[in-house]
Amino acid sequence: MAALRYAGLDDTDSEDELPPGWEERTTKDGWVYYANHTEEKTQWEHPKTGKRKRVAGDLPYGWEQETDENGQVFFVDHINKRTTYLDPRLAFTVDDNPTKPTTRQRYDGSTTAMEILQGRDFTGRVVLVTGANSGIGFETAKSFALHGAHVILACRNMSRASEAVSRILEEWHKAKVEAMTLDLAVLRSVQHFAEAFKAKNMSLHVLVCNAGTFALPWTLTKDGLETTFQVNHLGHFYLVQLLQDVLCRSAPARVIVVSSESHRFTDINDSSGKLDLSRLSPSQSDYWAMLAYNRSKLCNLLFSNELHRRLSPRGVTSNAVHPGNMMFSSIHRNSWVYTLLFTLARPFTKSMMLSILIYEEALELTFLSLLTGLQAPGIHCLYSPCSAFRSSGTNGCRPGPY
Repeated sequence: MAALRYAGLDDTDSEDELPPGWEERTTKDGWVYYANHTEEKTQWEHPKTGKRKRVAGDLPYGWEQETDENGQVFFVDHINKRTTYLDPRLAFTVDDNPTKPTTRQRYDGSTTAMEILQGRDFTGRVVLVTGANSGIGFETAKSFALHGAHVILACRNMSRASEAVSRILEEWHKAKVEAMTLDLAVLRSVQHFAEAFKAKNMSLHVLVCNAGTFALPWTLTKDGLETTFQVNHLGHFYLVQLLQDVLCRSAPARVIVVSSESHRFTDINDSSGKLDLSRLSPSQSDYWAMLAYNRSKLCNLLFSNELHRRLSPRGVTSNAVHPGNMMFSSIHRNSWVYTLLFTLARPFTKSMMLSILIYEEALELTFLSLLTGLQAPGIHCLYSPCSAFRSSGTNGCRPGPY
């Protein structure tokens, strides 16, 4: 302790806090080194802990790394229009010899979307999100777009979809994002969308079946089917069938189906245990909005399970996601009764921004498998909220310019 006091290393509260006269910097390839302004020298080891560190992952969206005329690395934040010599990734440094991460849950209710996606790079990946002009769909599309993916917002209302695209581009002008018309309540619209998408000759790495409706009065679509059933399930079922060949060509690919825990509170079999098709698209006399929603979510889950069984051998994995019970969104907008109930419950619910964190946690398998190129054909789940490369080493190398 006396030696530390003599060296001036005992006057900070945190073990990782640098003593006076020291500065933390990074090399171009992400390794952390330390500059001693008093002695005008640099070293790899932290002056207090003796540990070597590196930054985790790529730069946050909107940031670029450049070099000045003296060879010093600096960073440009295009979103906030500023430059700094401080690497923004220094908040996410990891030890040179990190312990093996646990496979248990790594996130909680306070985790932010950027923390989950820190270091993820989806450049070259194509992501399609239905119902992406608002709510979870919009947050999912934005998160993918701000991390390099080419994102397509498949929406019924093109005016609102265009506004959503503009909102994403305001956050990062280089985002690759576009809107296309898709009305799941009209099967011909689903067919036209698939044809238009295929005409682009693009890959499809992630398909998020997110669009849905809730608490609708009984109505029939132009195809003669009950609206909740067609929008929530059948439209997505048809869309996946039409894009199945593109998904397989793009393998490893993922289909994410937004279901709900409410699937547990219904049945689509008759008293003899056989499938009762009349329950899927009921007559007006047999219709109850909540029950129709629950049945559509059960169909989502069964579909995801069977899709995975059929396509996983070809590199396409399907997973179902329950985004959370206590969540406030606009899905109840079709019923004043449910609007009143949701409004009364709002003080006790998560915000949309918090809900998307849980949703992204459920998508973590997708993120990891896309980045590493690993195929996970044996993994299929209903999700519910209940390596940096180092070559030959740095020994004998100068950490960086003082």
